[in-house]
Amino acid sequence: MTSIKTNQDAWKEALQAGAPTWFGIAAWGLVVGVAMIKAGLSTSQALGMTLLVFAGSAQLASLPLLAAHAPLWVIFATALAVNLRFVIFSAILAPHFAHLPLRTRAWLGYTSGDLSVSLFLQKYPELSDAKGKLTYLKGLIFPNWLSWQAGSIIGILAGSQVPESWGLGFAGTLAILCVMLPLILNRAATVGVLVSGVAALATFAWPYKLGLLFSVVVGMAAAMLFEEYCTPSRAAGEQRDA
Repeated sequence: MTSIKTNQDAWKEALQAGAPTWFGIAAWGLVVGVAMIKAGLSTSQALGMTLLVFAGSAQLASLPLLAAHAPLWVIFATALAVNLRFVIFSAILAPHFAHLPLRTRAWLGYTSGDLSVSLFLQKYPELSDAKGKLTYLKGLIFPNWLSWQAGSIIGILAGSQVPESWGLGFAGTLAILCVMLPLILNRAATVGVLVSGVAALATFAWPYKLGLLFSVVVGMAAAMLFEEYCTPSRAAGEQRDA
């Protein structure tokens, strides 16, 4: 990547880095918007959910539970488990922006998404006082948020008009896979995805979609264990210490 000298350079480079993901994000938002209407939410409820929650995976995980009148603790626990990755993201990003006011950090956290954080960390893997760092993050998260909201709102408004035969759910799955797969950058992440996928298939019949909750936790645990005990660099470091 080119060296950033000004905030304008940071903004332009962030837009270039994030642009390939905008269509996939909008398509995913479209599917979630349609899903909210098909699950029985009113237009105002769906609009409120997409604007306030801004978490597509948690929204989709919660919708069948809401439709099935699952207990509130199951709904909240499922959404929490699906979004546990943001705790890790926050821990990684916090040192970069700890000097900012709480209000600023709050809205930056709200508008940040998986892809935005991943692309930011690719550009700034180390903690340093680099020029244009905050502007670069803004250049990633603002278009990402707008793409999601545009797709989701279109899906909400058109949800009642879209027939099931169009298969938008499968199209959305393909879109999110195209966005997600390039982010599997190491073996630990690959192990986590594979373990989570196998667990999800094995627990598909569990009530209230609890298999999704289980598979997320198991996948994260597998990735962390692999990173801790099987990563060559870490293992080599432990041998040197011994």
